[in-house]
Amino acid sequence: MLPRAFKRLLHQATLSDQSYRFMFGRAPDDEFVVIDCETTGLNVRTDDVVAIAAIKIRGNRILTSARFEAIIHPDRELAAEAIRIHRLRRSDVEAAPIVWKVLPSFLHFIGPRPLIGYYVDFDVAMLDKYILPLVGIELPNERIEVSRLYYDRKYGDAPPNTSVDLSFAAILRDLSIPPLGQHDAFNDALMTAMMFVQLRDLTRRGVRITRQRTREVFNPIGA
Repeated sequence: MLPRAFKRLLHQATLSDQSYRFMFGRAPDDEFVVIDCETTGLNVRTDDVVAIAAIKIRGNRILTSARFEAIIHPDRELAAEAIRIHRLRRSDVEAAPIVWKVLPSFLHFIGPRPLIGYYVDFDVAMLDKYILPLVGIELPNERIEVSRLYYDRKYGDAPPNTSVDLSFAAILRDLSIPPLGQHDAFNDALMTAMMFVQLRDLTRRGVRITRQRTREVFNPIGA
């Protein structure tokens, strides 16, 4: 695996639009951006992004006033299953801009800041398939996965064969974060931001999330 610094140099060398060199600048101290995408499905190759949300974090403050939101007109018609999940109707996306109109503002919003997400690699992969032909590179930003931070705090010291639950609902429950309407890009980004702020605080203080002890139940034959 190539060192991160060397990969950044390669990315800069292949940048086709030099107006995006700001992506390789120095991120403001202790600033992050939480991102979330709603998509027509889970296939990076064939599905489309229909909504993007991003929220800045500075220190331990979630800057909801400093946010980016966009509904996007997908390349293909929305399927009924996708509408059921994210509740964006065909009429909602019909007048929305195409993704190429949205990306420049999104890239200027995130800048060189680290990107935080819940299964952030999927969101980045969905965005990269549009960003690569636009500027010649994929997103060079550092990524921070909240489910990994959660795993470290709850299961990092767990004995072998411990049952692991990394679901969004489990993280919300353990961190006492109120559930907002899921599969809404802004709501998901906001809840993920709250997860990150709490998990980073727990990590700094060396505090672990308590695991419930499971009790063995004896079931006699025939019971």
